[in-house]
Amino acid sequence: MAKVAPRATRARAERAVHLTRWLRAHDFPCTEPADVTQPIEAGEFVVTFWKHYDQAHRPAPSAGHLGHLLRHLHSLPAPPVDLPAASPLQQFADLVASSTVLPDSDRAWLIDERRRLLADYAALDFPLGSGMLHGDAYPGNTLWDGGTALLGDWDEPAYGPRELDLAPTLQGGIRFGRSTAELDAFTAAYGYDPRDWPGLPTLTGLRDLHTLGSFIRRAQHGDTDAVNELDTRIASLRRRDNSSWRAA
Repeated sequence: MAKVAPRATRARAERAVHLTRWLRAHDFPCTEPADVTQPIEAGEFVVTFWKHYDQAHRPAPSAGHLGHLLRHLHSLPAPPVDLPAASPLQQFADLVASSTVLPDSDRAWLIDERRRLLADYAALDFPLGSGMLHGDAYPGNTLWDGGTALLGDWDEPAYGPRELDLAPTLQGGIRFGRSTAELDAFTAAYGYDPRDWPGLPTLTGLRDLHTLGSFIRRAQHGDTDAVNELDTRIASLRRRDNSSWRAA
């Protein structure tokens, strides 16, 4: 299968290919790039090629499978790939500031909330230390290869606090109805449970804002479903509640 992205993201595409080839060489179960010279440029786009994994008629891998994958990933040595430092919400302020669909009050609140969360993040002590991160690790980015669960979507690998890779699944227990049993299986498989760690609300708060990005972009293009879900999510954030959200 081919993955098409803007040409400006060529460095990201190269990183994804080089990193996953290295991971496969180290027996890490991840999606496999095709054995061709890549990426290639096609006009204003950059294209990478990947093995296709048929997921028809199968439930997605569980949160427990993801916990095992992340435990394995975080145990690997540093790869010979230039990973950027983890920088949560790096482009979020620009996205919000340039949006024409957000009311002024929401725009100002989101920028202030980003500032608050990043200040809290900078003051955290991370029990797991730092290392290679997937960058967008949640069960929706796993898939099956026969009986083996794979970790896919390597657009955002980074170097940073390992807890960042745990927060998205735990945020799913707050916003997307992931059960306590699923979260227990995830943390047991990983070997560490950060749910009592005081820094977790900051990381799940950062993830809450991160998930708004795709809805802001879709709303800009007239997607009314995205507008409605964006309104729902921002309203709940401003109320400081933990109401459930509709999955994208």
